[in-house]
Amino acid sequence: MKTIEEGDQAPGFLELTANKGSTVILYFYPKDFTPGCTTEACDFRDLYERITESDAVVIGVSPDSPESHEKFIAEHGLPYSLVADEDHAIAEAYGVWKEKSMYGKKFMGIERSTFVIGHDGRIKKIFRKVKPAGHAAEVLEAM
Repeated sequence: MKTIEEGDQAPGFLELTANKGSTVILYFYPKDFTPGCTTEACDFRDLYERITESDAVVIGVSPDSPESHEKFIAEHGLPYSLVADEDHAIAEAYGVWKEKSMYGKKFMGIERSTFVIGHDGRIKKIFRKVKPAGHAAEVLEAM
């Protein structure tokens, strides 16, 4: 699998195409309603106005269902889109569907990562193995 690098053309999908011409903050997270993912989602929510002032949009991606995303958005007042990547095709295209290990068990899952995609559809900045708390501010600062 090819690793995505800064400067590469971002792999396309429906929501990305719908936001062509804008800077897109595309963040991948493991699971709705988990502590770290909730922290990260709410940090992007809290900085959303400043992000949109920079002519950018936020799109979150996880393997959760559309129904789970709807509940997550409603419960936390998220003003941006969440994409259901149930077959993890988008995560695979971005190279963030990886083997993980927890309590000695290996499994496949999302490596928390964020991609800043420019107006031209090219990847401007990549954040890998993200720590949720404070990450949205880090992304905003890098824009």
